[in-house]
Amino acid sequence: MFSGVLTLGTVLLPAAPAHSAPHPWQPPPVNSCGETGFDPLAREREPGTQPPPPDNTIRIDVPVPEIIEVPIPGPAQDNTRIVAEPLPEDPCANPCPDIRDRPKPAPEAAEAPAPEGNPEESAPGTGEPGGGSGGSAAIPWPKLEINTQTELIPVPVPGGEEPEPQPAPEPAAQVADPAPVAAPPALPVVESVDVVDQMTGPGSENRTDMRWSVDGTDLGLMWETKPGEVAVVFGDTFGKGWEPIGGGTGDQDWRSNVIGYSTDTDLSDGLTLDTFAQDSRCHAAEILASRKINNFEITTIPTSGFALGDRQYLTYMSVARWSKVPGMWWTNLGGLAWSDDNGSTWTKSQWAQWHNLFGLGRFQVATMVPHGDHVYMFGTPNGRMGVIGLARVPKDQILNKTAYQYWINGTWEPANGPGEWLATPLVSGTASELAIRYDAASGLWQMIYLDVTTNRMVLRTATEPQGTWTDPVTLVTADDYPSLYGGFIHPWSSGNDLYFAMSTWNAYNVFLMRAVIDSGR
Repeated sequence: MFSGVLTLGTVLLPAAPAHSAPHPWQPPPVNSCGETGFDPLAREREPGTQPPPPDNTIRIDVPVPEIIEVPIPGPAQDNTRIVAEPLPEDPCANPCPDIRDRPKPAPEAAEAPAPEGNPEESAPGTGEPGGGSGGSAAIPWPKLEINTQTELIPVPVPGGEEPEPQPAPEPAAQVADPAPVAAPPALPVVESVDVVDQMTGPGSENRTDMRWSVDGTDLGLMWETKPGEVAVVFGDTFGKGWEPIGGGTGDQDWRSNVIGYSTDTDLSDGLTLDTFAQDSRCHAAEILASRKINNFEITTIPTSGFALGDRQYLTYMSVARWSKVPGMWWTNLGGLAWSDDNGSTWTKSQWAQWHNLFGLGRFQVATMVPHGDHVYMFGTPNGRMGVIGLARVPKDQILNKTAYQYWINGTWEPANGPGEWLATPLVSGTASELAIRYDAASGLWQMIYLDVTTNRMVLRTATEPQGTWTDPVTLVTADDYPSLYGGFIHPWSSGNDLYFAMSTWNAYNVFLMRAVIDSGR
């Protein structure tokens, strides 16, 4: 109980401000088609405008239980796909105007004459609400608003079609393998970090809302699918009807995840998305199905991706429910999926799954990175307050859980017994939403993650995946970018330029960021 109170307090405490004041006000950005986008920076209020009145409503949610039957197994993954038509030559033309288009501006109505007086106002000096002088200002008494909130109680029942069984992998015979821990490299120096461009949503150069019905989305994890192409996978995605702030609802074309592709090699002016996997015209397809039932499986979120030969892999987390506590959620499991058609359709492994027993699973939010003869798996528990664990597996045994080894006290320990729960924390402190890669140019491993205890996104480096990792250095903070999260590295970052995708909850969209880094090498 005490540790839970500490965790809650840490999540809710604000970080020390990095700036004495917000950035100066400026108009929202506009893309080359004249469409208004989002500005993720914290800015002063527009001159001449008044702050919104304080919300003095006290809202009380009253849970109302509702039993819902959940067929087990559920419906099969919908793998309907179409061959996407080329985008119009005019980048400002909508490819499917019959599906998505901007509403025409309404004709300007004649300006109504100002009323001579407000009949609801009391005469000045009467002391009644609205009076102009005399007496004290009315006390803004708080309003009480009681809302009923459905709390689903899922009850599994037989139903659905059994998926085709996948052969169980042969148990792997292995022994413990001690390994050295390298000295940390020189502490990286972050010289600057800037927004390059808005990647998704209304007002982006990619115009994902008009082209692929991607209005609000987040994450943007990236990997090279083949030479010259990068996959970009987004989390919960909403289409027509979505408006900021935050994620949308189930009736706003909700997909738990979507995948786009980019061949853009010049990231200095933004990342161009060429296309998405689509299930109908101008509509990005959901690539990993979820049941979308609260307290059972509300969504399925990809957490990293990589390619080995012609096969693509995704790690994902099956989320049972979100929490009212910021930065917390509960998972059913972390798992692996694969694709043999370049990411268009995916199959979830029935064996490579890390179940969240009693909420103690250490590899619920995983990031996997191929290097040498192994694929390294970095993982955290559900939520944003866990420590980082490490495992590895031979490249030809990725879907075989018995072939994994966990990094425990200086040794790669075989995957038997409780090793998964005993993985030694790689670094001190908590971390969430890991993005990790090996940078061949510098010979360094790079790790970006969100540290909610200080409200910042940080960078660490190491010469070996097991460390020793450097102390964290700040990339961006919530003082500059309110409600920031994510932080997924572009695989074609090179030299001193580290490009990464950052999300903000306020805009609920993804921005390409560029950090200039001196690695000390």
